[in-house]
Amino acid sequence: MFSLASSSPTDHVVDLLNPGGIPLLTTHTITLIVVTAVFLAAMIYAARRIATGPESEGNERYITRGRFPQMVEAISIYLRDEMLTPVLGEKATRQYLPYLLTLFFFILFINVFGLVPLADIQHLLGLPTYFGGTPTASITVTGALAIISFFVIQIHGFRELGWKGFLQHLTGGLMPGPIALLPIVVIVFVVEVAGLFIKPAALAIRLFANMVAGHTLMAVLIGFGAMVAKQGGGTGSIVGISLLSGVAAIAITFLELFVAFLQAFIFMFLTAVFISLMSHHDEHEHEAEGHEHESHSAKGAAQHAH
Repeated sequence: MFSLASSSPTDHVVDLLNPGGIPLLTTHTITLIVVTAVFLAAMIYAARRIATGPESEGNERYITRGRFPQMVEAISIYLRDEMLTPVLGEKATRQYLPYLLTLFFFILFINVFGLVPLADIQHLLGLPTYFGGTPTASITVTGALAIISFFVIQIHGFRELGWKGFLQHLTGGLMPGPIALLPIVVIVFVVEVAGLFIKPAALAIRLFANMVAGHTLMAVLIGFGAMVAKQGGGTGSIVGISLLSGVAAIAITFLELFVAFLQAFIFMFLTAVFISLMSHHDEHEHEAEGHEHESHSAKGAAQHAH
């Protein structure tokens, strides 16, 4: 978001309380509502275009119509086949794909929406700042997303491992075991329990910090010309610095567009990784059972050959 409306770069990432005199609302709250409405409309439109058409269309009914739906379909298939399935497996991917894709596209929409200088446009037009900015630059928004992922991860753990398996996971598989291992079990248990909360907290902080840093940097670059003017610089200095900072800001804008995609992917992918970790022990057990079965089969085949 460009720094046109304020001399302080941080004004463009700080949530404004009671914008335009509206009680119990903030700019990020209103922006989040607007982005959610746009997101739902866009995804419903894409889903209808991706869906198979009536039989009267022949083979054309299998073709996705429109550039935006085609992009959504291509991204979804790539994430499903190349990123999520190798981590989660086919069963868990089918189960959690709707949530994970929703998480990715929702965060992406918020991040990209934050690149549009809506708050600055309202200020320049002399209007109260009702909405604008990047809601993911608010720790409350990223924290809420992380809390949802936290519950998804833990519910998956209980469903896959059961109470006994979940407790074994928290003790690193050391229990039940000898009493002599009790001090180590306690340490592992404390670390694992802390990890349950640290992992989603890291998701929230990473997304929040990247959005704040990127938009603050853009605001600083755009504001260099105004800073020189306030210090009494000459016209040549102001124009020269403004051009250089403007070019740098444009470059940073493209970088922020990449970061918008990257951070949405990281949040979704790490959520998938944390889900897979909660069924990690079961997967090893199945793998061990498979090897044992293969070993018995080989022995049987050898005996039959003799």
